[in-house]
Parts: sequence; C-alpha cells; structure tokens
Amino acid sequence: MNIKSLLLGSAAALAAVSGAHAADAVVAAEPEPLEYVRICDAYGAGYFFIPGTETCLKIGGKVRTEGQWYDAYNPQHVTGTLWHTRAELQLQTATDTEYGALKTNTELRWDWNDGNSTSTNFLHGSISLGGFTIGKEDSQFNVFTGYAGDVINDDVVYDGPYELNQITYNYDAGNGFTAVISVEDTNSGSGATGSNGEDSSDHYAPDVVAGVGYKAGNFGFKVVGGYDSIVEEGAIKARVDADFGVFSAFVMGGYNTDGSKLNKYAGANGGGDAAGIGWGDWAVWGGASVPINEKLKWNFQVAYTDSKIFSATTNVKFNPVKNLLIEPEVTYTNWDSINEDQWAGILRFERSF
Repeated sequence: MNIKSLLLGSAAALAAVSGAHAADAVVAAEPEPLEYVRICDAYGAGYFFIPGTETCLKIGGKVRTEGQWYDAYNPQHVTGTLWHTRAELQLQTATDTEYGALKTNTELRWDWNDGNSTSTNFLHGSISLGGFTIGKEDSQFNVFTGYAGDVINDDVVYDGPYELNQITYNYDAGNGFTAVISVEDTNSGSGATGSNGEDSSDHYAPDVVAGVGYKAGNFGFKVVGGYDSIVEEGAIKARVDADFGVFSAFVMGGYNTDGSKLNKYAGANGGGDAAGIGWGDWAVWGGASVPINEKLKWNFQVAYTDSKIFSATTNVKFNPVKNLLIEPEVTYTNWDSINEDQWAGILRFERSF
C-alpha cells in the first residue's frame, strides 16, 4: 500500500464517521411564538385576554388605612384612636356569548384592627348573563337606588342590607327607564331578620325586592320596595337625584310598613344603648357633593327618622395623585329617644388599583 492509497482510505473513514455523527445530532426545536397580553376594551378599562382563551380578566382592589375616633353608631363607644387597615382584591371576568356577556365578580376582603383583631370576608361572588345575576352581592334594595351619600358613615340611619345570596334580573330599556326584580336569601345578609322574636330556623321562603327608575338629562328618580318574608313586613324607598354642574344633590325617603317592628329592609344599625332603634314609620336622607377642583370634593349628608335619630356627616375627598385618596370625615349623631349623642371622626388613606 502506497502513501496515496493510505491517505485516500483515511479520508473515506473520516467521512463515514462524520456522517454517522451527523445522523445522530440533536436538532433544536423552533421556539414557540410568544403570545403577548392582548387588551380587551369591549367591557371597559383594565380588562385583558387571559392567554390562550377568549375570556377577559380584570384585576383590581384597594389598600386602606384609617384612624377612627369614637363611633357614630354607638354612643357608648368612646375609645380613643382605633387604627384600622383593610385590603381588598377583586377579580372580574367577561366572555362574549350569543346571549350577551357572561360575567363573574369575585371580591375578597381582609381587615386588621389594633389589638390584633383580624377578619377575612368573602365579600362578593356572582355570575351574570343576559340581565340575570346569581350569587352573593349587596341587596338590590341598596344597589338599585345607589346606596346613600358620598360619605363613609352613610348608613348611621339604616338604609338596607348588604352581602346576601340572590337571583336578580335587571332591565335597561336604553331610554332612561330601568327596573329590577330580585329574590333574596332570607337567612343571609346584614338585615334585622328575626330581631322581633320570629323563629327563622325552618324558614325557606325568600325575600323579594322590586324597583323601577327613570333618568332624563341631569335628573333621576328611583323607587324600590323590599319584603321580609320572616317578619312579613317590608319597606319602600324613593330617591331623586339632580346634577346642577357646580354641585349634585339627592333626597331619599323610606317608609316602614309596620313602624313598631324591625325588618330586613327597615332595620337598625345602632350599638350600645342605641341598639334596636329603627326608623319607626319613616326615614329621610339628603345630601350634596360640591367639586371644588379636579382633586378636591366636599360632601355632606343628613338623615332623620320618625324614631328621632338625627345624623349629620361631612367630609373632604382629596386626590393628590390618581388613585390615591385622603379623606377626613366628621359625624354627629343624636338619639333623642334615649337622650344620647356622639361625635365621631375618621381620617382615611386609600390606594385603589
């Protein structure tokens, strides 16, 4: 074998080995294309598509800390500064369907008070589709009329229950006319059910709320009624709102079908010696909001009842930057029937997102 033959043989062997290694080589897979978060603006600001789905998600909430002095609801609560901190997380989803938007609302709340008093609350959880809502939300006796004034202590005079299971249908004609009908859980909520000695242990009939409203231009009117099936009594509220540009105002009146009794829709919020003092036959609320500039607004509310509860509250809402609120508030309450009164104050700091 000459040198030329040896070199050619070696080259052929190297080529064969190289080919074998090339056949065994691992080829890297093509990278999957990244799916960036897509904005979903069909349901309002803050929604985005959950990657890989057609469901839109909105994440929100707030963190709040506040100092409280005395208690507008309880004349015996004269403790000095109470420091309270709260966090809330809200998750909302929406998906387009042939029947309209399929939505969910979930809200969790955590509270911490000085003295190591803590609590966790499953605040809201509901499903809605085509005008129907089912699950846990505030009573439509409050929601439909828009609660009371733009103050923290807006319900020193009780204005209705919160946080209860319900099946609700809301109707909006698109021309200013709205209506609501709601079947609400008798055994849940913040109302006064059973406070007159009624036995609710084997009671399953639901409570019922119904209301109608009309808005034209800067004026709106709503009336809503609630029936407590355990007490077999109820209440009616009517509210008028007006926006005059330089200020907005409201007046709301309530009627109790039996002023000698409390029911879920005409109850009581007082504590201490004021516990159990309801409206009597009627209650009235009124208030106004005055925007001073784009960062500052002044609010006040007064309320009075047939049982001679008087409450007056005023506050200032200051937003030094977007989504940051500083809110000092003062409330005076007088319970004439027990010859008691109380001053109370709150200084709140709140960051929403």
